[in-house]
Amino acid sequence: MLRHGKGAVTPSRRRFLGGAAGLAAAGATAPLLSGCGGSARAEGGTLKFWHFYDENATDPAMRGQAKWFNALIKEWNDTHDVKIEPFYVPRLAYQGSKMVTAFASGTGPDIFLLSPGDFLRYQNGGILADLTPHMDKQAVADYGTSLASRMVDGKVYALPMEVEPLAIFYNTPNWEKAGLSEGDIPTTWDQLLDVGDKLRSKGGGAGLVFETDPGYFQNFTWYCWMWQGGGDVLDKHGNVAFDSKATRQALGLWQDAIRHGIAPRTKPAAGDHLSAFKAGQAGMWQSGIWMVAAFKIGAPGHKYGVFKLPTPPGGRYSTTVGGWSFCASTQSSNPDAAAEFCGWALGSMNKQSIDRTVSWCTGVKSDISPRKSALKVATARGGYDSPLMTRFKDEIFPGGRAEPRYPPVVYKAISDAIQATMLGGKGVASEADRAAQTIEAYMKSYQGASLI
Repeated sequence: MLRHGKGAVTPSRRRFLGGAAGLAAAGATAPLLSGCGGSARAEGGTLKFWHFYDENATDPAMRGQAKWFNALIKEWNDTHDVKIEPFYVPRLAYQGSKMVTAFASGTGPDIFLLSPGDFLRYQNGGILADLTPHMDKQAVADYGTSLASRMVDGKVYALPMEVEPLAIFYNTPNWEKAGLSEGDIPTTWDQLLDVGDKLRSKGGGAGLVFETDPGYFQNFTWYCWMWQGGGDVLDKHGNVAFDSKATRQALGLWQDAIRHGIAPRTKPAAGDHLSAFKAGQAGMWQSGIWMVAAFKIGAPGHKYGVFKLPTPPGGRYSTTVGGWSFCASTQSSNPDAAAEFCGWALGSMNKQSIDRTVSWCTGVKSDISPRKSALKVATARGGYDSPLMTRFKDEIFPGGRAEPRYPPVVYKAISDAIQATMLGGKGVASEADRAAQTIEAYMKSYQGASLI
C-alpha cells in the first residue's frame, strides 16, 4: 500500500541503500567510505560539514563560494561551543556513491548539502533531522513554496540556499558566424532544432548541448521538456502517468537532436559550458542561472545571451527549478547541534540569516533567492539589475517547477529511458512503456513520504 508520510514505516539501513538497485542509482557499487582526508568525523565533538566547494580550485568562482562556506563556519565557531569543520568532497564523488556508502557504514557527515532529487533517499532512510524546531516560524512562511519539496507532514528536513532555473544559453560569436541574430531566438522546438542545425553547419561546433551523462542532473534537465507537453511521472493522485504523448515527444526531442547531429553524443572537448563557449565549440547549451556568475568571473568579456526554453505545439512554457539545501544527520554525534546550525545559518528572520542568502545568491553566485525577504533585499541592492539576471528573475523563473523528489528506483527508470532513446536509438514508445511498468511495479510496495 502506498503511504504518504503519516504512519510510514521507518526503513532499515538496507532499505536506505535500496540494495543493489539503490547503489546502481547512486552511480556505482563503491566500497565503503575512504580517503578524502581521514575519518568522516573529527575528534572532540567537532561536527563535519560535507560540501563540494574547493577553496583551492582553479575556478575563481568556486574559490569564492568556498570562502563563503569558510566564513559561515567561522562565524558559528566564534559564537558556539560545538564547533563545525568543513570537509571538502570532490563533486563527482559527492554526487556519486560516496555519501550513500558513508551513511550505510555509519560514517556519514553531521551536516551536508542535498539536492531535491535525492531528498527521499535520505528522508525515507531516516537520515534527515527535523529542522523545524530550530527555525523561526516566520522563516517557514518566508520560504514559501521553495520549501515544499523539502517537507514531510509539515516538518522541514532541508533548508534551500538557492533556486536555480534552467534556460538556453547561446554563444554570440557562433551565432554571428552562422548569420544569426537575436531575431532568430527560437520559441518552438522545431525552431530550436533548425537554429541548432544552422549553428552546427555554419557556426562550427555543436549546435545544441543537452546533458549526456546519466544521473540526477540529466533527469533534472529533462523533466521540463516533458512538463511542457502536459506530461508527468505521477499524476496529482500519485498514479503512474509516465507513458504519455508528452513523455514520448520529450524523449523524441532529445533523440532527434542527437540523430541529426545537432546535439553531440558527448560534451564538447572543452568539457564544460564556459570553456566550450570560449573555444567556440558550442552554439547553444541548456544550463542554469549559475552560469551567469561563472561567465562574469571566468570570461567577463565573452558575449553570450540566454532565452526561455522553447515549447512544443500546443505546449505550455515550463522550466525545472533546482538548488542545494542544508541538512543535518540523525546519525550525527550531536544531531541537535547539527540541526541548530542549519536553522541558525539559513532559517532565521534576523538580518544576518537573510543576508547570508543574499550574499550567496547575488554575491558569490548568481541564483534566485529562495526566501521572499532575501529576494526583496537582493533586488533592492541591485543583485538582479543586469539584463541577464533580470531575464531570469522576471521571465524564466516564473514558469519554474521544483525538481521532483523521486526515490532511486523511479529516478533510474527515467534515466534509463533517456539514455536508451537519446544515445541507444531505442524507440521512444517502448522505452516510455518500459519505464512506466518499472515505476508501477515499484509503487505497489512503496512505503515512505509522498513523491508528489
